[in-house]
Amino acid sequence: MKRNQREVGSRYEEKAAAYLTEQGLTVVERNYRCRTGEIDIIARDGACYVFCEVKYRYDQSAGDPAEAVDARKQQVIFRTAAFYMRQKGLGEDTPCRFDVIAVTGIGDTLRLRWLRDAFGGF
Repeated sequence: MKRNQREVGSRYEEKAAAYLTEQGLTVVERNYRCRTGEIDIIARDGACYVFCEVKYRYDQSAGDPAEAVDARKQQVIFRTAAFYMRQKGLGEDTPCRFDVIAVTGIGDTLRLRWLRDAFGGF
């Protein structure tokens, strides 16, 4: 990925993290990486761990940003979340869900759409 794309992605991930915080979630990790993949934001919604993917598109001409979280990407997120939970000593009974923040626009027209429980879990 080009440096500029990474910087753009990071900027929108920051906005998504701030949005989730405003909605009452607690962000516990950003850009969590391990050998299986990366998760943009890991947050807590009460006792529930929320594994969140952030996708940005300037406009809808390239498609809905949420559609970029395809089955392959979901599998990477599942494996990475499972690794995170094992690493942190969280039991299989720990509630979790998988959310997507779809970001479109720029500047004053920026729009964040939060898809809670966007795809199934383990």
